[in-house]
Amino acid sequence: MQDNSTVWNAIFEREGTVFEQLHEDMPALAEKLKQRGAHTILDLGCGTGRHTLYFSQQGLTVYGLDSAPTGLAQTHQRLQAANLNAHLLQHDIFTGLPFGNTFFDAIISIQVIHHARLAEIRFLATEMLRILKPNGLLFVTVPQLQNQGTNFQPVEPGTFIPLDGREAGLPHHYFTEEELRHLFPHCTITDLHLDRDQHYCLTAVKQ
Repeated sequence: MQDNSTVWNAIFEREGTVFEQLHEDMPALAEKLKQRGAHTILDLGCGTGRHTLYFSQQGLTVYGLDSAPTGLAQTHQRLQAANLNAHLLQHDIFTGLPFGNTFFDAIISIQVIHHARLAEIRFLATEMLRILKPNGLLFVTVPQLQNQGTNFQPVEPGTFIPLDGREAGLPHHYFTEEELRHLFPHCTITDLHLDRDQHYCLTAVKQ
């Protein structure tokens, strides 16, 4: 199993920004955040910055956190080109989150938190709730289907490492709906649906 930052650095160096298109739920989420009077948002696993840029354009104070320095460098360049600002930090998200308690009004994480063993993901979930304000909004997507590579090494129930393809060497945990519903305790789930790529999209409010 390779280090996440090493794999993603190689992908970003080889393929550039990789993910360009905004996730389909972001415009509706931005409107929801405006209605709630949100100010601070964390883009957890921001990659090359598509959502960091978008929410900066919406006037929010955005923090982009990622383990891959190449992705953060590309995000910085894109922010500069668009005359936008955001706080960018390099950090391994599965070792804890470098923010104080109840710091953020909202946290988004698009196709990120599943890249670990389930115990690590559960620890990350507790950290996400720790830094989210009461009544703060959480939006997370994870894959429903085993969608990377053709050969896999099983790690634990529901967790596999693809041995080929773009994300070879990265652990992938594939959630059941029930598992995802129980990942964030002390939250009210306001929506859970599948997007056009068959990814689970969970919206929750911290109690």
